[in-house]
Amino acid sequence: MYLAVKDVKPQENYLLLLTFENGERRQFDVKPYLHLGIFQELKDERLFNTVRTSFDTIEWENEADFDPEFLYEQSQKVD
Repeated sequence: MYLAVKDVKPQENYLLLLTFENGERRQFDVKPYLHLGIFQELKDERLFNTVRTSFDTIEWENEADFDPEFLYEQSQKVD
């Protein structure tokens, strides 16, 4: 199932609160990826907090991004 990300809010402890086009809110933990390539730069909380929606997914100022399907599959539903 393909769902676009419509909103993203950075949270403490490298978590993201995502809202998908179906209205579902999910939490994604970025910590497991902070040792990989360009995502290492996101350890800087100032940079981490620059996250925004871009087209159908999210992106940071350093151009790091995740596939929206990956975000959906690897996130936890929030009530």
